[in-house]
Amino acid sequence: MDARRVLAGLDPEQRAVAEAVRGPVCVLAGAGTGKTRAITHRIAYAVVTGVVKPQNVLAVTFTTRAAGELRGRLRALGAPGVQARTFHAAAYKQLLYFWPRTVGGEPPRLIESKFPLLGDAARACRLTALGRTELREIAGEIEWAKVTQTRPEDYAAAAAKSGRRPGVDVVDIARLYVMYEELRRERNLLDFEGMLELTAGLLAESPEMRREVHSQYRSFVVDEYQDVNPLQKLLLKEWLGDRRELCVVGDPSQTIYSFTGATPDYLLNFTREHPDATVVRLVRDYRSTPEVVGLANEVLKGSRQKLELVAQRPSGPPPQHASYNNELDEAEDIARRAARLIESGVPAREIAVLFRINAQSEVFEQAFADAGVPYVLRGAERFFERPAVREAVVRLRGAARSGGDADLDGMGLIHQVRAVLAGCGFTERPPDGRGTVREKWESLAALAQLAEDMAMAEPEAGLPRFVAELEERAAAQHAPPLEGVTLASLHSAKGLEWDAVFLAGLADGTLPIVYAETPEQIEEERRLLYVGVTRAREHLTLSWSAARSPGQRAHRRLSRFLDGIAPGSATPLPPRAERASRAAPSRGPQPCRVCGRSLLRAVERKLGRCESCPAEVDEALLEALKEWRAETAKVQKVPVYVVFTDATLQAIAERRPASRAELAGIGGIGAVKLEKYDTAVLALCRGEAPGEMYVAPP
Repeated sequence: MDARRVLAGLDPEQRAVAEAVRGPVCVLAGAGTGKTRAITHRIAYAVVTGVVKPQNVLAVTFTTRAAGELRGRLRALGAPGVQARTFHAAAYKQLLYFWPRTVGGEPPRLIESKFPLLGDAARACRLTALGRTELREIAGEIEWAKVTQTRPEDYAAAAAKSGRRPGVDVVDIARLYVMYEELRRERNLLDFEGMLELTAGLLAESPEMRREVHSQYRSFVVDEYQDVNPLQKLLLKEWLGDRRELCVVGDPSQTIYSFTGATPDYLLNFTREHPDATVVRLVRDYRSTPEVVGLANEVLKGSRQKLELVAQRPSGPPPQHASYNNELDEAEDIARRAARLIESGVPAREIAVLFRINAQSEVFEQAFADAGVPYVLRGAERFFERPAVREAVVRLRGAARSGGDADLDGMGLIHQVRAVLAGCGFTERPPDGRGTVREKWESLAALAQLAEDMAMAEPEAGLPRFVAELEERAAAQHAPPLEGVTLASLHSAKGLEWDAVFLAGLADGTLPIVYAETPEQIEEERRLLYVGVTRAREHLTLSWSAARSPGQRAHRRLSRFLDGIAPGSATPLPPRAERASRAAPSRGPQPCRVCGRSLLRAVERKLGRCESCPAEVDEALLEALKEWRAETAKVQKVPVYVVFTDATLQAIAERRPASRAELAGIGGIGAVKLEKYDTAVLALCRGEAPGEMYVAPP
């Protein structure tokens, strides 16, 4: 690829980045402004113009997925030899390579988790009362101490100075820190922080290693520079030496990992460290509509670190604001809104519900399951480590190597992949319900969709090319998007984007989180909301609830970050919740119709009773309803749970509604489904034929 083609299609600021092939360079890149495009074109332009050889470039980022994306883009731009790695991957490779010459003997074994060693340390310190939750918090504190280069004896004072308030006594944490390090050294083990520290130390002490590394890597690019911590900065300093070929890219408005030791100071003070640095600001937002971009700018209004984004996309729908009586109402309404988006043509995988802490996911999991809307919980088991995916990849690899399988010969990539996946249990229609069977189907469906995407992008691609793509993705932990609405924490959503985003639970005490007390901590919570807003391309909904559960005191208030942004201090409740509030403002939770206990779980409220309470079920009616549902789903070409869930059919068979009003009183039957199916369901309840099948309009 020639130089002109590398620069083609870049906007003026992106082109300025690409042409700044000599360091030092600082790129301040706002959300959605094409920073990855800018830095990959910069590397490619430097390579094709002969400024640097590809093997002499080290591009460093924070996740294996981001590193894989960099490598893929660089290959397409004609720079396939560039090394793109995470800090840890680059350090570990160097450590293993130089260990025999610099230290000798058996290299330390890298540990994936601190938990087993911390458990032994706790027993050695006679702190046996500590549970898994406490050990997890202690592991986080030790990681923070190590990346900030804080010794055990200084930990308590440093934690107090930084405003850290762990749930375990700081003296006990310091004792465990000492014992953890002793056991680690005795057993010749290495954790991720120690890996960086040891690599930096060997570079500083070994002239041979330093000379060879400096000869190999002569130009550095560091992505997400606002997330660099002191230990990573120390290693980068040793890699760079006294040279100037450094390009850093970041956005101070997306600094959300200070609690782990990351600091934006290195980005903000880059020109102090390098007074002659070239500085380029990327502010043209290509991701989001003007309405979303305008709200994002409002969230950061007054922040001194702010990059004012300028929207480049056409206008879209205004962001929606919603308030609810409690979290259950909030989750159920968001599930309904997501279902309507899917019905309107937005793919489920292009919708996300984002919240502040992982514990908030449970109510949404239940609400989406009850509504029959598929969902994917981000942060669960890694995609390529799932048994069903491993089995499928092995079978696909075998089919690709055989080359002459009669069953696959002459078939296109899509049909070849689906034929192999069928042997793993994949079907065209998803199974009913939740659990492992459903998760397996979703995993296999994601592989099938990936094959369709590749066939569209590369019509000549065959199974070997597809398997190679899977292996590259597995190495980079770059999972294909699963066909379901994403449920994720705001932290885990960084770097991702969707067509539609629901930001839920935006109440003071949750965002900002209750333990954010200092001005710096509050501002980081504000930046977390900004990150959430900028994940949305077109549809954005911000919501909060006044209480956690039905019947609880409504003491919450809207997040202070939305003061002056959301219309009023609290927007009107949606119609269903508003009617319920007027009808029975102090009614509290729905009681079980059998035992009278309050019903808090969505499935129980749908049934109108506790799951454990006995109920008379018309088995013949239930069977007739299931047969009708299956036929309806087949005609409409949708999964059966989209028509009605099993819990809804169970409730109908128990209550045998005799009128439209009684049918509407069953949970899971809203206005849309009532309009579609009331005639058929009521006929079945009377023991009659369901009549004419409802067919969705084209």
